Amino acid sequence: MRKYVVPASGLVLALLLGVGWIGYRGNQARGHLGAAAQLFVQLKQQVESGDAGSAKRTLVSLRRETDAARDETAGPAWSIGTVLPKVGDDMAAARTIAASLDLLADDGLPPLLDAASGLEAAVLAPKNGRIDLAALRQAAPSIAKANAVITNVRARIAAIPTKDLDASIATRIPQLLSALQRAEQLAGPASRAMTLLPSMLGADGPRTYLLIFQNLAEMRATGGMPGAYIVIKADHGDISVIDQGTATGMRTFATPVVPLDPDLVDLHTERIATFPADVDLSPDFPTAATVIREMYRLRSGHTVDGVISTDPVALSYLLRATGPVAIPGHAQLTAGTAVKQLLNDVYLRMPDNATQDAYFSAVARAVFNALFAQHGDPRAEVAALARSAGERRLLVWSAHPEEQQEIATTVLAGTLPADDGARPTVGVFLNDGTGAKLGYYVRRSVSLTAAGCLEDGTRELRLKVTLTSTAPKSGLPFSVTGLALGGPGNIVRTNVMIYSPTGGAAVDTKLNGADTDVGLGVEKGRAVSVVTVDLAPGQTATVETGLITGSLPGSVGAFMPRLITTPAVTPWTTAITSGPACKK
Repeated sequence: MRKYVVPASGLVLALLLGVGWIGYRGNQARGHLGAAAQLFVQLKQQVESGDAGSAKRTLVSLRRETDAARDETAGPAWSIGTVLPKVGDDMAAARTIAASLDLLADDGLPPLLDAASGLEAAVLAPKNGRIDLAALRQAAPSIAKANAVITNVRARIAAIPTKDLDASIATRIPQLLSALQRAEQLAGPASRAMTLLPSMLGADGPRTYLLIFQNLAEMRATGGMPGAYIVIKADHGDISVIDQGTATGMRTFATPVVPLDPDLVDLHTERIATFPADVDLSPDFPTAATVIREMYRLRSGHTVDGVISTDPVALSYLLRATGPVAIPGHAQLTAGTAVKQLLNDVYLRMPDNATQDAYFSAVARAVFNALFAQHGDPRAEVAALARSAGERRLLVWSAHPEEQQEIATTVLAGTLPADDGARPTVGVFLNDGTGAKLGYYVRRSVSLTAAGCLEDGTRELRLKVTLTSTAPKSGLPFSVTGLALGGPGNIVRTNVMIYSPTGGAAVDTKLNGADTDVGLGVEKGRAVSVVTVDLAPGQTATVETGLITGSLPGSVGAFMPRLITTPAVTPWTTAITSGPACKK
């Protein structure tokens, strides 16, 4: 048999011709991907503005560009290029990106747009206090499919090795992953919501929920002291108020209303289950929800199906969408005035508790009515709720275990991770120790820095918390200054609670640069340090502590710890500094 041998020069020529063809196709693919990127931005803007018709036309163009980019990076010539030195990794990455974005455009975005169109009337604009549950159920499979595709695409791109990539590609991958992560953060909760909402809104029988408004002027770990509440009933999508009151109206209990973990008692005392105002001394919202639900049952004889919590800052976000809300006998609430009216002005104008409680109850009912009856911007309402959830200002707990299991995977749960994994989580939570409403005047900043790597696989972190009082030196009524440290000094006491990463601990804690007394405890497996800070008007105090993480798995790229803080009247000034990965 005769053998045919390709001369070496012919092989080199074939490779050069192949590389030239690949280069041409690479330029073509780059052009299509660039056009697709612009169309992605355009599509996002059209969806946010509610222009469904234009969004669908843009999607057609987007799919055309991603299809072309996928075709340009497919085929045997491109496959050969992926094994070539220097350019092979770049070509393999480009092919993965093109195929992933094409999958997103073909299978992820269309069902998401279809679902959004179908949900518009049902959720964004409930009519006469009723939500169309059939529309929710119809949309659920489409959103679940879209979420699965987004998760798949992000995983594909995250798996691309970036070490030897050309900078033009390597710098794009984090940007793309960030955008996909934001999409996943929206689609994931939306998918779970579409699954949960029908039953939670009474599709299978009436449901009742205790909706608590947290008073941020008196700080608690989850935000503020429980204040006014309403009880809402959901029956086949029809929403109504069936009861209302205030947490103080529940009165105190002689003994804890639920069994308490000994660690919880050591850290917070039994007050967490005997005083309605103290149920959220713990940052774990399911704990607070379980306790307040039982307190309400004991006082009212009615057992609710869940607990929802929000605060005046979240209300201000919502008022931007609904417009001002009229409060009978009082000034209307607007987006710009709600926080000040509800957290400060009310105590300056109404010194007695009974008048304050009546006002808060009127506000709670008026806001609820506005949400379901007032014609505002429905998309802005949804955006306001999403923002509130992201800031831990909207929390939800269900007494139905299967529902709570789903809620627990979202930001609505109001919990710390049970296990931090590769990303250590630090919690900084504030509890008022003054029995006053001086928290309105406290400003907060925090920094968390990744420090050195230790031989045992743990890591050092540095935490710095700064509190400043802007309270006036005089002129505040007793309803603001409170019992403990009030009077002419207007001193506000704050218990700063630092929750270490899972498996970790705090060391060398200092207050204003000096050693200080530190309370120690444990909650849900996390070491907790408590530092008490007293501030006179105009004073600033700084708590600094070193933290040791638990043993961490090996990682590549930058190491970024996570920080969770108490929602407050004004935003925290926050800085998180990453560090290089530790070698194991």
